[in-house]
Amino acid sequence: MNKFIYLWLAVKTVFCTCQPDHRTNDFKKVKAHYKISKIGKLPAVVSESSGLARGTQPGTFWTHNDSGSKPELYLFGPGGQLLDTKAVPGAKNTDWEDLTRDSLGNFYIGDFGNNGLHRNTLEVYRFDPAGNRTELITFRYGPGQPSDCEAFFYHRGNLYLFSKNWGKNKWVKMYNLPAVKGDYTLAATDSIRIDAQVTSAAIAPDGKTFALLTYGKVLLFETNGDKVDFSRPKGCFRLSRKQTEAIEFLNNTDMLVTNEQGGIYRTTFR
Repeated sequence: MNKFIYLWLAVKTVFCTCQPDHRTNDFKKVKAHYKISKIGKLPAVVSESSGLARGTQPGTFWTHNDSGSKPELYLFGPGGQLLDTKAVPGAKNTDWEDLTRDSLGNFYIGDFGNNGLHRNTLEVYRFDPAGNRTELITFRYGPGQPSDCEAFFYHRGNLYLFSKNWGKNKWVKMYNLPAVKGDYTLAATDSIRIDAQVTSAAIAPDGKTFALLTYGKVLLFETNGDKVDFSRPKGCFRLSRKQTEAIEFLNNTDMLVTNEQGGIYRTTFR
């Protein structure tokens, strides 16, 4: 990434606030309820953390690097120590942007980064670590749909994707993708105006809250029963910690966030 892009991101992060979202979508001000602490630094092999998923042991998390790196997942402990490395067979890291996991232990790796808008077919790798097997989910966006995405999570058999909203109109669109091998064409299921680029997403273990991470803030939504949409904005708080690209829930309220500079942060509800 060139120096101009880094400077642009730095400025966007510093001046990013929740005020536009309070006015437009009635997000509640919840910053006072969250304590943000740096708790560690990622291992050196993780040069650009761009996704997070919980490990099977408490306090452990899987992550991966951004575009052009090895097709590997890295397990790290609470302070950032490297615990394990898993190569993903049959995969290529064209532009890995986010990571999620289902209740059976399968990973879903979002190889769908498309900043240059040159990719027509995007991919999600479904990786079963127990059997060391990888299946490919391919998709494309329908006509007139945004074609860049960096955020998704798994919930009840589906993958929920969120566009990065590069456009001046600032609309983030949500897409529903079946979490099974196949080839799909996606149309938006919901949309919302957000005054920042969405870089990662996660859902709480109880399925009642989901979070969107952006450069400079976190936006929280309540789910509507089993339905995931934007109809219940819950809160917004600033999180200005450089180029934040990955988020995951520690429990139903607290979250872990990493940035591409190697920092590990905990947001604690109090």
